[in-house]
Amino acid sequence: MHRAAGKSIGLVAAAILAASISTPASADSSEYFERVATYPVYENHPDGAEGTTAAEISTVSEDGNTLIYSDALSRSVGFVDISDPSKPQGLGLLGLHQLGSAEDEPTSVAAYGPYVFVVVNTSASYSEPSGRVDVVRIADRSLVHSFELPGQPDSIAISKDGAYAGIAIENERDEDAGDGGLPQAPAGSVAILDLKSGSPEEWNLREVPLTSGTPSDPQALPLLAKAGLDTPQDPEPEYVSINSENQLAVTLQENNGMVLIDMPSGKLKRAFSTGTVDLQGIDSTDDGQLDANGSLHDVPREPDAVAWLQDRYLATANEGDWKGGSRGFSIFDSRTGKVVWDSGNALEQLALAQGLFPESRADKKGVEPEGLAIAQFNGVDYGFVAAERANFVAVYDLSNPKSPRYVQTLPSTNGPEGILLIPERGLLAVASETDEDDVRSALSLYSFGADEAQFPQLVSNRNSLVPFGALSGLSPDPKDPGKLYAVSDNAYAAQIYGISLGKPATVDHSISVTGASVELDIEGLAAREDGGFWAAHEGAEGTGNLLVKIDDSGAVVEEVALPEDVVGPLQKQGLEGVAVRGSGDDEQVIFALQREVPGESFVRLGKYLPATGSFSWYGYQLDQPAEDSWNGLSEITALPDGSYAVIERDNQVGPAAQHKAIYQVELPGSEAKGAGAGVAMVDKMLAFDVLPMLEATRGWTQEKLEGLAVAGEEVYVATDNDAVDDATGETVFASLGKASSVFDLESDSPTPTPEPSESSPVPSPSEDEAEPGSSQPAQEPETEDQDSTSGESSSVVPEKVVQAEPEGNLADTGADSLWLIPVGLVVALLGAAAAFKSARERRAK
Repeated sequence: MHRAAGKSIGLVAAAILAASISTPASADSSEYFERVATYPVYENHPDGAEGTTAAEISTVSEDGNTLIYSDALSRSVGFVDISDPSKPQGLGLLGLHQLGSAEDEPTSVAAYGPYVFVVVNTSASYSEPSGRVDVVRIADRSLVHSFELPGQPDSIAISKDGAYAGIAIENERDEDAGDGGLPQAPAGSVAILDLKSGSPEEWNLREVPLTSGTPSDPQALPLLAKAGLDTPQDPEPEYVSINSENQLAVTLQENNGMVLIDMPSGKLKRAFSTGTVDLQGIDSTDDGQLDANGSLHDVPREPDAVAWLQDRYLATANEGDWKGGSRGFSIFDSRTGKVVWDSGNALEQLALAQGLFPESRADKKGVEPEGLAIAQFNGVDYGFVAAERANFVAVYDLSNPKSPRYVQTLPSTNGPEGILLIPERGLLAVASETDEDDVRSALSLYSFGADEAQFPQLVSNRNSLVPFGALSGLSPDPKDPGKLYAVSDNAYAAQIYGISLGKPATVDHSISVTGASVELDIEGLAAREDGGFWAAHEGAEGTGNLLVKIDDSGAVVEEVALPEDVVGPLQKQGLEGVAVRGSGDDEQVIFALQREVPGESFVRLGKYLPATGSFSWYGYQLDQPAEDSWNGLSEITALPDGSYAVIERDNQVGPAAQHKAIYQVELPGSEAKGAGAGVAMVDKMLAFDVLPMLEATRGWTQEKLEGLAVAGEEVYVATDNDAVDDATGETVFASLGKASSVFDLESDSPTPTPEPSESSPVPSPSEDEAEPGSSQPAQEPETEDQDSTSGESSSVVPEKVVQAEPEGNLADTGADSLWLIPVGLVVALLGAAAAFKSARERRAK
């Protein structure tokens, strides 16, 4: 039976599938947050994607509909309409040159009635700090009034009764001065803005000093000195929070301490050290391995963000600075300064268990908690802690401050810092400040009230932790339909992971790959019927690509180089997937290269017969890539009927991603035995367009769709998270439904893909060099991963292309047809859809 139907129904099915991949509720239902939008803030910049821009701290208008964020990179304040949180709309930027000077830098924002306070750093240098607060009318963005500050400001908070605003005057240290440590004059302080009734011109600003002495020679106050702070003569206030009793809490990050101030009187009430932590069960060494057996001792917490909890307790995100960072968050009793609870290694282990750990930061501050906020949703106190380097926000139920309960992890884009809670609308907004080529600074919006968590879809049990990441290939377990194997690429030391299927799927063990002659970059994995594995190692050049045979213990027992006469000219982007059929003398190893060999207009699939050592070759025609991108193969897997499925994808990420698809192919009966024998071309049929599913998670669309496997009659896919290195780190692991619905496994007559149309011709080798937009590497812009042909393609004699009839039978799904997704409601939606006529019948008309 040929399975083809309208693509519009397929898009609905993809959206439903995206909802179906979430994990089941582990506690009370409807207490979860789900991501509803990710808004790249470059879309709010007049230069668009070419703009230099980053959202850091955000606030929201009184009606909850206009989100306002500070953007230090573009020296501006941004406005975004979130009246429909699933479709944020940019309202433009207010440049600080319109308020003061083009050199001014916003450090924070806070909405107050019809106004927004814009906190501005105007410092000429570290030794000459200065700043101001601009009061801007939100409606027309006009400057109403300005207040000069006694130094360089950082954060701002407004009291719940609207009577006061507190501002941390940090006067931050120069990290390049001397040893970069403390003290460095002038010392910081706190500014209090009295918000009397009437116009802003009637408001009053007063300073609360945190030192005595003079600006050039500050002296420690006895209260701070007795608290045991690191360098009390240079307190460096970082973050402020105000409770309903108008008590202001101020973190002194570099001093590893906290100060409490009574706002009406401006008097210091208490100061205390935030202490140190011993950590076990963390990755503390940047060695290319995910290892949770490290430890640290007597680490100063050095808190950044702080938030009041139930007016008595204080929660801190312990980011660390120059001497410490305890990689977690803590809760203190404000009356005693004592710790009532500490997360210990919990955030580190969450990251390791959910594929989000930034291993390159293991010897620094790990996940680096920076932002923190607390608010009530549905009458429950929830705490939100942003892990700046691991790109997630951990959500905790803080009903009992002495025993918080972990609720869920919310993946974000890179560098989450500002956490904005809008409980009146059941919303959470996270501003991620890191702005890179692949992942741009963004605002992520989450809605409260979901019955289950969307993330993670793949997890390791913290009681038997198996850290994972950078999954570059999947394989079924031939002995157990409830199991899969995955493999990591060279982001880490090579590991094979065992996965038990379920919701979520669980990484339950790993096997270290040992004994290879080279440092392995495994991009594909296939479990053998006879035990052990075949793996695809991608070499830095053609002859460096290896098929690697690995036994059950992970030991390499054989390495097979690809024929030099075929792949010799290849530069990077070689072996990317591998599949296995048969056993004993009948074993076949089928593999895929990612990109074209220079001089050829197609990508090669290959077959290796271990019993004879022979190779056969086939040609696969990639879709035409979009401008400034390339397409390539990233996986091949065997299907039950003897055909194969491949992942074809572009190298784009986020909004630029356009092509993430699975095609079904059969190997032709005509085989090319050597470089000069010609290459038999395969027909390809679109089986599943994965892009809508990736987009339906409402996050930053992942680039590297690299894992594909069929197990227990289900089709599974996984993304490579690039080891959280210049990537969000989010791993998508999902079932696409039954293989019999995703693929055509029942047709009884071959239905090849239509010949390429004139709009997308298959270039002959002689046309390839001059073809605009060609997928040949030499014609595409330079990227880090791109082949460097250096003109070598002109010296390669291209092979003859042979269009051969496939051995088996496949239904033509075509680029405009439906891939079915038999998951829950999708089955109901599509069950009544009649099969369309085959492409062969359509062409006959």
